[in-house]
Amino acid sequence: MFVTKYNANGNDFVIFHDSERKERHELARLLCDRQKGVGADGLVVLVPHPEYDFEWEFYNADGSEAAMCGNATRAVSHYAVEKGISVDGRCEFLTGAGVIRTEVNGLYVVTDMLEPKILRRDIEAYGHTWWLIDTGVPHLVSEQAIETFDIDMARVLRHQYDANVNIYTLEQDELRPRTYERGVEDETLACGTGIMACYVRAREEGKARDLNVVFPRSGDELYMEYRDGIYRFGGQVTQTFVAELMLDLPLELLPQ
Repeated sequence: MFVTKYNANGNDFVIFHDSERKERHELARLLCDRQKGVGADGLVVLVPHPEYDFEWEFYNADGSEAAMCGNATRAVSHYAVEKGISVDGRCEFLTGAGVIRTEVNGLYVVTDMLEPKILRRDIEAYGHTWWLIDTGVPHLVSEQAIETFDIDMARVLRHQYDANVNIYTLEQDELRPRTYERGVEDETLACGTGIMACYVRAREEGKARDLNVVFPRSGDELYMEYRDGIYRFGGQVTQTFVAELMLDLPLELLPQ
């Protein structure tokens, strides 16, 4: 079994394609394990779709499924173009949250993100006002100092609202977010849907421009843009390695 490892600005993924959908919760837990497997924040499997380039199956590191992951849309698009699943540097594929369209130019990938839904603007917790925004998956968002991120606080809010938890600052047109992710159950170095949620709040409050540079905890430079009614998320991805797995896996879990 061959898999490809991608790094999208601190979010890392194991990716492969298969001929059909399968239940892969246990496989995701095994492959994403950083001691016993490949190690990743998530597993993405591309399967055929009659209308789009492909459909994806997305699993968090704990084996749970997620409808959407912004950084993974960019990583999987590069993979699809490289494998000839998508052509002409453009991808159109189905996620659990809807249809995603991307443009691939070398290692630089731009995703047209899904329309966000602002669910709440009035959550008071830990001395801050939080917004709950669905950008394909739910995110709690609060503007506050990012020098320290209280993981215990984030863990409580994550379970209380069943959402990812984000804090951010916006200074001199630079958005700097930090995110605690469901399914990983820890802070990650970057989260695309979380970045978008922070940008949406900042823009709604009149603090963000239509184009903003973003520096997640990984330190990589990304951007969020709002143009022609579409939120766009861009940055480079890295294909870390391609590997043949020698793990003892049940036959039904192997791609066909």
